[in-house]
This record gives sequence, C-alpha cells and structure tokens, in this order.
Amino acid sequence: MSTTDTEARMRGWTDKATAERLEKDVAAVKSDIAALTDQITDALNTFANATSKQARRGYKQARDNMDSTLDDFSERSSAMMDAAHDAYGSIEETLEDAITQRPLATVGIALGIGFLIGVAWRR
Repeated sequence: MSTTDTEARMRGWTDKATAERLEKDVAAVKSDIAALTDQITDALNTFANATSKQARRGYKQARDNMDSTLDDFSERSSAMMDAAHDAYGSIEETLEDAITQRPLATVGIALGIGFLIGVAWRR
C-alpha cells in the first residue's frame, strides 16, 4: 500500500465522519427550530388570549359605566319633570287665587299687557 492510498482512505473516513457530524448538527438545528416555533406559537396564543380578556373587561366596564350614566340621567330628568310640574301647579294656583281675589285688577292688567303687545306688534 502506498501513502496515497492511505491518504485517500483517511480523507474518505474523515469526510464520512464530517458528513455524519454535519447531519447530526443539521438535525439538532432542525429540532431547535421546531422547538422555538412551538415556543413562539405558545407565546402568541397566550398574548392573544390575554388581549382578548382585557378587551372584554374594557367593554364590560364601558357598558357598566354607560348604564350607570343613563340611570343617573333618567333619575335627574324625572326629578326635573316633577319639579316643573309642581312649579306649573303652583303658578296656576297663584294666578287662580289672584283672579278670584281681585278680578277687576286682573282684567286691567290683562288689558294693559294686550295693549303693549299690540303697540310692539305694529312697530
């Protein structure tokens, strides 16, 4: 055997060992990439679920705030209507009392107001 045959065999053996190591390294890299892909997918799913829950909580809180505001508005408008109705009743009673106690003065005031409106209307 010559040195060239030995060298060729050594190179072949080294190339095979190198190729096997490279195949193992490539398989390990593929495995690492697959694991990393799974981790990224899990992280994105967790983030999406957390975001969805937070959005639902925000929507529920906004709806509750709106319901509370509408209830307050309804109560206030009802109170204002009651106050206006009471004021109207009070004014009506006061005018009725004034008309029954002083009918001539009331007629005179009505004529005076009518005259003033007529004068203002002509101008």
